[in-house]
Amino acid sequence: MAILARAVVLAACLGSLANAQTINVNGHVVVADEGTVSAASEAAGDNFELTDSVLANLTDLHLTDIDIFKFGEDGEAAYKRGLGFASCKTMPGDLHWPGKIVWKVFNLLTGGALIKTVPFGAVCYEGEHYDADECTRIIDNWTNSDTHDEDPTANMYPLFEGNACLPTDAGKDGATCQLGGLPVYSVNATSASQVQLAVNFARTLNLRLVIRNTGHDFLGRSTGAGALNIWTHNLKKLQFVENYQSAGGYKGPAFKIGAGIQVVELYEAANKAGYTAVGGECRTVGVAGGYTAMGGHSPMSPIAGLGSDQVLSVEIVTPDGRLVVADEKNNSELFWAVRGGGGSTFGVVISLTVRVWPKMTFSGVTWSLATADANISKEVFWKGMRTYWAKFPEYNDNHTYGYSVMFNTGNDTYSWSMLPWLVPGMELPAFKAMVNPLLDEWKSIGFNVTPEFFTYDNFYDTWKNHFPTESVGASNVRTASRLIPRKNWDDADLLEETFDAVQSIVEEGSILISYNINGAAPKGVAASALNPAWRDVSMFAIIGSGWDVASSSPDDILATNKKITNDWMQRLRDVSPGSGGYGNEGDVMEPDFGQSFYGADNYKRLYALKKKIDPWGVFYAPTAVGSEDWEITQVTDFVGGLLYSDLLETLSSWLTLQTGRLCRK
Repeated sequence: MAILARAVVLAACLGSLANAQTINVNGHVVVADEGTVSAASEAAGDNFELTDSVLANLTDLHLTDIDIFKFGEDGEAAYKRGLGFASCKTMPGDLHWPGKIVWKVFNLLTGGALIKTVPFGAVCYEGEHYDADECTRIIDNWTNSDTHDEDPTANMYPLFEGNACLPTDAGKDGATCQLGGLPVYSVNATSASQVQLAVNFARTLNLRLVIRNTGHDFLGRSTGAGALNIWTHNLKKLQFVENYQSAGGYKGPAFKIGAGIQVVELYEAANKAGYTAVGGECRTVGVAGGYTAMGGHSPMSPIAGLGSDQVLSVEIVTPDGRLVVADEKNNSELFWAVRGGGGSTFGVVISLTVRVWPKMTFSGVTWSLATADANISKEVFWKGMRTYWAKFPEYNDNHTYGYSVMFNTGNDTYSWSMLPWLVPGMELPAFKAMVNPLLDEWKSIGFNVTPEFFTYDNFYDTWKNHFPTESVGASNVRTASRLIPRKNWDDADLLEETFDAVQSIVEEGSILISYNINGAAPKGVAASALNPAWRDVSMFAIIGSGWDVASSSPDDILATNKKITNDWMQRLRDVSPGSGGYGNEGDVMEPDFGQSFYGADNYKRLYALKKKIDPWGVFYAPTAVGSEDWEITQVTDFVGGLLYSDLLETLSSWLTLQTGRLCRK
């Protein structure tokens, strides 16, 4: 079997799925099973790459249907022979949907990495997947992101897959468990070769392809009805390089991280090595996934820039199925694009090499205020908020990161929590000297908070002790965002209009997640596709609202959704013309997402590159570059279960859900 071991059919397969297949070894026809197929991990480890020679060797062995796994330039004939540029992606039930034998071949070549989707909540519904204990565990931990990121298709915001199998709905009249907008299959990718196979397979068979890392997704980008999903969560390579030299001239410490490495894993490794890494505040976000691809704001951003500014090199599988390296000298246009130009667009990232920063002091403060308990009137509350907001440019100059959450609690009362406000590299006495004048001003008007100051000599302990756990799993919430530029503070009238807009939105029932943050580029960083609005931002505002499915009509819920986009967000657009929003925490219905999430000039360049490297339309995600060329058309037998069918049919008439067929416009 030495010839087969050299050919490397990517991993040991499940014998029960391979029995229908045979291979030719030294002129003898034998069954392809786990005894005759060598494991990729034994042959080449995590770095194994699919190449022309491997495909040629598999062809020589007469393994069935190898042509559908060929690379873009070689696979053109197979692509055009079967489908050409079909108007819609192939879905189950279509004539060209792969048969069982084809899926078995695919599973064989991926080493048994193919997973047939079972909805995450199926354990709560009567049937073959019912498991009372597991159902209890899922429901008890439903809002915890850790619960969802270990499943290849679980959605942290299930609205976009149609709320099709919510565990909390099991037992309700009319509730069913369906796939809804979930992919049909997932590839549990642990090597680049498996990703390459999936990309080639989807391209040649015109399948919808979805990329999912950890599932932290506000816009429905990591799911899709009838799709094949590449699950990158288990690409867990993590390597520290003490003296890395980049193609662009950077010399210093760096980490090479697999696409599945999460914030907590990178922070722990960097701290252990004596450095500070740049990542998000939520512990389970995948650093090398959509976070960095769209920019990625961080508590380190005031001094280090965005997550995309840390990238020194990228390993990525492009739409033609090739594994390439992109940096400042190699595939430089692609390198520019993948740092801020969005995920699920130009390929599947296998790994990033990112710079890290020295350990440093972090000083900060937290507090929690409920105006009803503190006897603070509505008028005093907003006067106190405006006093704080007015100082944002001053705090930006001091490199602060202020992260707070505000709710309207009804009857002219509000809650506001600072979660936290900190400055990287600042000692506690200097931090208190910066904050105390504000506290004194507040005290003079009766706006009193109880500050809890802290300081640490490293970021990891700061983050571990003072950042809250993200709550997820909401099926009836939608959000949007806006980057308010510093220039708004230079015009007194415009500043008042800005404050009026923000206040009015909160008073009408929106949450306000507010950041006093700036994302200026660090010295020496290469130009990138990052939204330029990040470079002069002073206030980053996330707004949004929820609705009660039980007490609201579908039309009322649709009106709530439209209000977020067409009313509240328009107020913020009006006071910040030419600025934009953050695509990862933006509005899926943003009317000019190209300008808002990428910048108008950037978007023209990104769109041209998308057409050049992905003429097949392999990669799609809502609000991703080129997504305006596609639309979701709802299938006739609308998914989502009887409990939600009326609501979702009404919502889908306007809101982009992922419960239907993906078609070219």
